[in-house]
Amino acid sequence: MQNWKKAVIFGSIGAGAVLLISRRRPAGMALAAAGLAVLASEYPEKFEAVWESAPDYLRKGMQIFGTLQKLGEGFAEEAERRSVNAWRNVRSEFGS
Repeated sequence: MQNWKKAVIFGSIGAGAVLLISRRRPAGMALAAAGLAVLASEYPEKFEAVWESAPDYLRKGMQIFGTLQKLGEGFAEEAERRSVNAWRNVRSEFGS
C-alpha cells in the first residue's frame, strides 16, 4: 500500500474517532466511513470475508456483553447485601 493511502486511512479513521468522542457524530461517522472505504478499496477480498462473518462476530459480542452484564449485576447485588449488613451492624452497635 502506498504511503499516501496509509495516511488517508489512518488520518480519517483517527479524526473520525476524535469527532465521535467529542460528540460530533455525523462528521465523525463520515470521516471514519471514508477511511474504511479507502481501506476496503485496497483489500476488497478481506472486507468481503469480514462482511460475511459479521453475524458471527455480532453474536459472539452479544454473548460476551450478556455475560459481563450478569457479572456486573452479581457484583452490584453483593455490594448491596454487604452495605445492608454493614448498616445493620452500625445500628446494633449504637443501639438505635
